[in-house]
Amino acid sequence: MNGEVSRLAHAFAHAEGLHATDVQALAAILDAEDPLTPGRLRDHLGLTSGAVTACLDRLERSGHIRRSRDSADRRVVHLHYEPAAKSAARTFFMPLAEAAARAQALSEPGEVAAALRFLARMNGELAGTESPRR
Repeated sequence: MNGEVSRLAHAFAHAEGLHATDVQALAAILDAEDPLTPGRLRDHLGLTSGAVTACLDRLERSGHIRRSRDSADRRVVHLHYEPAAKSAARTFFMPLAEAAARAQALSEPGEVAAALRFLARMNGELAGTESPRR
């Protein structure tokens, strides 16, 4: 499943003239409860400051995001997913949502609940795993 989702994400990146990391950044910006800052995005993606700046420059030039300064502290920059770009992404990924809905409809409620519990546990385990150093 991860491979198929990754394949779709790479197709979206290619269609939009973006890098795969850019799509990861977009997902993080979309999923954030509060607007992300470049520093929080850097921590989330595990990139250098320069790599995050280059990523955000590409995303802003392509119309996917906009940066805004915090009104209380002008040094703080918030990242926002542009509504038109968000709509285009939703349209592109609609087949993924429809496939998930079909798979769920073909499953017994207990199967879905068990799968969700397993995936939640797996995410918890993976979140606590450190990447090997190179």
